[in-house]
Amino acid sequence: MVDKVLFSSDSMVWETPKDYFDKLNKKFKFDLDACASETNHKVNNYFTENDNALIQKWGGNVFMNPPYGRHISEFIKKAYEEHLRDPNRFIVMLIPSRTDTKYWHEYIQDKATVKFIKGRLKFELDGKPMNTAPFPSALVVYGF
Repeated sequence: MVDKVLFSSDSMVWETPKDYFDKLNKKFKFDLDACASETNHKVNNYFTENDNALIQKWGGNVFMNPPYGRHISEFIKKAYEEHLRDPNRFIVMLIPSRTDTKYWHEYIQDKATVKFIKGRLKFELDGKPMNTAPFPSALVVYGF
């Protein structure tokens, strides 16, 4: 039963694959992992659910793989607002490619650089590969 939820698009638990993150980090040199946990953070400076990234001020180059539930739009809006606050840095989001959503058109379309990821990512859970994601992904980058 748990696996059925984790491998559905309803799950919020989609840990970024380490090798994929490492390639991004080499290019963007992240200072903050804005949506992480004690066990899956990718850099030393990170916000957990208890820290609530939505009310924090983000500094430096930011990586965000937000919770994929119904509140994802709040995180994408926050990333866009943080970009406007300080456009001289990178804010990189790994998100489902949901080009039909309101948040995509309000905060991403014509405002960010978008790279659609070929195929489906193999996310992780507790550092172990999961089955292939049931949705396409996109890398969204705000920055100079």
